[in-house]
Amino acid sequence: MQNKTCKLSGPGGAVSELPLREGTLGPATLDIAALYKDQGIFTFDPGFVSTASCESKITYIDGERGVLLYRGYPIEQLAEKSSFLEVACLLLYGELPTKPQLDGFTDSIRRHSMVNEAVLRFFSGFHYDAHPMAMMTAVVGSLSAFYHDSTDIHNARHREIFAHRIIAKLPTLAAAVYRHSTGQPFMYPRNDLGYCANFLHMLFAVPAEPYHVNPVAAKALDLLFLLHADHEQNASTSTVRLAGSSGTNPYAAIAAGIACLWGPAHGGANEAVLNMLREIGDVKNIAKAIAKAKDKDSGFRLMGFGHRVYKNYDPRAKIIRATCHEVLEKLGRGDDPQLELAMRLEEIALKDEYFIEKKLYPNVDFYSGIIYRALGIPLHMMTVMFAVARTVGWVAHWQEMIADPHMKIGRPRQLYTGATQRDFVVIETRK
Repeated sequence: MQNKTCKLSGPGGAVSELPLREGTLGPATLDIAALYKDQGIFTFDPGFVSTASCESKITYIDGERGVLLYRGYPIEQLAEKSSFLEVACLLLYGELPTKPQLDGFTDSIRRHSMVNEAVLRFFSGFHYDAHPMAMMTAVVGSLSAFYHDSTDIHNARHREIFAHRIIAKLPTLAAAVYRHSTGQPFMYPRNDLGYCANFLHMLFAVPAEPYHVNPVAAKALDLLFLLHADHEQNASTSTVRLAGSSGTNPYAAIAAGIACLWGPAHGGANEAVLNMLREIGDVKNIAKAIAKAKDKDSGFRLMGFGHRVYKNYDPRAKIIRATCHEVLEKLGRGDDPQLELAMRLEEIALKDEYFIEKKLYPNVDFYSGIIYRALGIPLHMMTVMFAVARTVGWVAHWQEMIADPHMKIGRPRQLYTGATQRDFVVIETRK
């Protein structure tokens, strides 16, 4: 690849040659690492929307064309032919596993799903009505106090053990969060069940009688987790990288990612969809809601339509739409008024010229919220489900960053617009 540079004349007249770095896909990146040293200036990019914060080989998104690749594999192919744990292997290790490799990985995840009993006792300190994401943030962070045998981040084997442990234990902790909020006893994981079936068992089984996991529900959950496993340098992934760049305990870095995911602009989007449906209330109010959404002064938004990254159809939404309709039919939930409302809203919006012109298609959050409701997942638990799925991506990015010999602690700069230097005034003379 031929070396390319861009020349920049600074305020003082000095000329800098900034290397232009090209990846295998996507736009080239201007390397400005030496800009402050050469010119004494920073760049200004609120929200980092035009800044590449790192180099990565994990996930690629083309928002204009509606493309999502995990390690080069289209999300459509993985959704059709793969499973969540196989995709977890792919994201962590860079290649699709062989049958023995996948069996070994699956067995390791299964046998790491138990948590220390003291962790479960930690839940007694929370009120029953504590927000599940508050509990998840605290409990996942507390894992750093338990697993001291494998937290040397510079030891590749320790990093792998951590990866298996956190992926295995997140469903156990998420289920415990739900059980605590409902006042029901914790259900321990079962090694005879698959990853998603086991999670559903821990969520909904009771000690008093047998519980049989619906295979339709387990399959739908597996697909949801696969589609949410990673999404490049989003806010929570960037948070995990930034926290991890200090060398902090990896469980603490994941807890930081969970805290970031909690935000309604990020992981809370599927919650917002169901809140919007509740606000609309009835199928007969859809036309009025769509008219309000078109009115810029109304302050009303159709949640779950459009995407900050995808300027075309969200490729995950295309996949999950068919599953959504299938799940509603097979689980017999088509008569749920709110789910009926969602399907009717989708039908109308997909035909409306305004939404077509603006490319405001239903995104993955629109359909995932509907599926979670059909599976019996309550509204306040939906972001927790997202956290379980996204942990795989967080860990993959954390591992990639820690293994990079050129890793540096993250330290964004700022454009300061506060007061200039001034002298202290004693309180008696202040006005």
